[in-house]
Amino acid sequence: QVTLLESGGGLVQPGGSLRLSCVASGRTVNSGVAGWFRQAPGKEREFVTAIKWDTGVTYDADSVKGRFTISRDNAKNTVYLQMNSLKPEDTAVYYCAAKRRSVLTTSRSTYDYWGQGTQVTVSS
Repeated sequence: QVTLLESGGGLVQPGGSLRLSCVASGRTVNSGVAGWFRQAPGKEREFVTAIKWDTGVTYDADSVKGRFTISRDNAKNTVYLQMNSLKPEDTAVYYCAAKRRSVLTTSRSTYDYWGQGTQVTVSS
């Protein structure tokens, strides 16, 4: 079993930045994939970005390319999401997710573990 704990959410003005963290505990997670999803009010949870633990290869949704960057620190079992040039439409609850298979996927049904989520609000 793997437990994921997100932190770093908050209120930020448009154009600002935030960094989210996700600490994984329990079963060793230095293999497989970690990802971030988000869910805005009244909308389905959508894929944001993902990273392979072993190689660091990433895949981003088109909506965040060039603005968001996912990274990982294997020694700390931690995944980060650096969010720059934030827009009001980025407002959502952001969820960390992890999967055992080392294949980058965007479907939430393929992820085995989920965090509780952290709120990000972009507003002036």
